[in-house]
Amino acid sequence: MKLLSKRMLLAGVLAGAGFATMAQTPPPPAPAPQSGQAAPTHMDHHDPAKWQARMAQRRAKHEAELKAKLKLTPAQEGAWTSFTAAMQPPAGMGHMGADRATMRAEFARMTTPERIDKMRALQAERAARMDKRAEATKTFYAALSPEQQKVFDATTLRMMHRESHKGWHGHHE
Repeated sequence: MKLLSKRMLLAGVLAGAGFATMAQTPPPPAPAPQSGQAAPTHMDHHDPAKWQARMAQRRAKHEAELKAKLKLTPAQEGAWTSFTAAMQPPAGMGHMGADRATMRAEFARMTTPERIDKMRALQAERAARMDKRAEATKTFYAALSPEQQKVFDATTLRMMHRESHKGWHGHHE
């Protein structure tokens, strides 16, 4: 008899927890777009031009925020310009790199060893872009004062942390 009542009590607690979970308030609606901006739609994710424009806008906003935080001197403007130019994605990269359908068709015509060689070549290109960005960052960092370096360190650490939680896998170069 005790076993049955314990099971009933446990079932009641689990059911109550399930109902409580379902009754939680829904998440708040997405923030309204800023003036002059159209709200992104689900279809925007499939339009490379709209995606690129949105990413360029976000990148420009982040750059402006970083520049304001750093309080650059006129002597540092050249280093800033070189840094931001090096951080721009290569022209024609589009959403997730090259056109996926074209790449799939190209890979379908290749043999397995050819696909491996192509993937290695793409990896080498990506590594070269990363090296270029790393050198530009180090050069810019060296032009900063120790106080600015602390601000840069804290800001870029937060940006990296935020991107890692979005599922960043290096696809958006």
